[in-house]
Amino acid sequence: NVLPIQYETFARDVKAGDLILADDGKVSLNVIESNGDDLVKLEVVYGDSIGSKKGVNLPYTDISLPSLTPKDIADLEFGLTQNIDWLALSFVRTAEELRELKHRIRQQGHDTRIIAKVEKPEALKNIDEIIAEADGVMVARGDLGVEIPLEEVPIWQKRIIRKCNIAAKPVIVATQMMESMMDSRRPTRAEANDVANAVTDGADAVMLSGETSVGKYPVETVKSMERIISIVEEMADIFYKNLEADKSSPTYNHDATIVAGCQLAEHTGATSVVGMTASGYTAFQLAKCRPRARIFIFTHNRAMLNVLNLIWGVRAYFYDNNESTDKTIDDTTEILKLKRHLKRNDVVVHCASMPLHKRQRTNMIKVTKVE
Repeated sequence: NVLPIQYETFARDVKAGDLILADDGKVSLNVIESNGDDLVKLEVVYGDSIGSKKGVNLPYTDISLPSLTPKDIADLEFGLTQNIDWLALSFVRTAEELRELKHRIRQQGHDTRIIAKVEKPEALKNIDEIIAEADGVMVARGDLGVEIPLEEVPIWQKRIIRKCNIAAKPVIVATQMMESMMDSRRPTRAEANDVANAVTDGADAVMLSGETSVGKYPVETVKSMERIISIVEEMADIFYKNLEADKSSPTYNHDATIVAGCQLAEHTGATSVVGMTASGYTAFQLAKCRPRARIFIFTHNRAMLNVLNLIWGVRAYFYDNNESTDKTIDDTTEILKLKRHLKRNDVVVHCASMPLHKRQRTNMIKVTKVE
């Protein structure tokens, strides 16, 4: 009759009448009383058993637990020693929590990118500031669907994706996308529709969790999801979005050049758009435009290669010759020909910077035909 919880101030934070949900809302409990120290008496409203390591949500309680717990900090320090590319922060409530995490990462000499997991009502109130501060966003529908009314989740999913697309920030849709395939070899029609909707909404990635970690058919699940994504990308109107640069942005000239490059790709029927980047900025901006042409990014920064795998449509390759812009264009074209991404008479739009050795943001476009 007694359940332990890894939340030291739990008894102080809750009060009589508070609602508590466990295991993604499968079990609902009401607080009867709390001694304010180490014991809370609960009444089960619905649900039966609770397994170990299940999540607990307090949708209407102001919790004092920090976004970064001592365990999170220990995990962070270990992850940084492994040179992780992306780090997801759970239960983000404010942009300040992301700034604190960035500060800790920079203090240890790393530049690991941060994904903000949106799963709290407070995060929705601060969503614009969170998107601005984060390097990427995850719509974590499991906890979000427990913390807010379930019927609001699809609307927030679309809003967050749209905001991230405009901000050129990668966005991931997660939780229960192929849930039935934990026990079945085929997804339901509703699940196929859910994945398709995330793709057409503009998600950079869709994520599996229980389906591949503890499900019976992990490989079949991945294959099914890949088929759905591929067909939707062939049939749906998902290309050439966000073809407008923000005139108030200090990077407007560079952004407008990239937009123009994507428009050229559309008008010339280019098969590929090729860019150079050190920080990843050009790749993010090209992906924002959602060109039908394939996006190939070359970088001298090896750490950036894995980072860019998350970005919509981007394939990244290493290249570190800074002799001249023309030579770079010739070299990268040859590399893509050798990898069979380009063939004779293909039209290619190159987005680059001049002079090349200064490694500035994109300020020129060149259209070529492969010989």
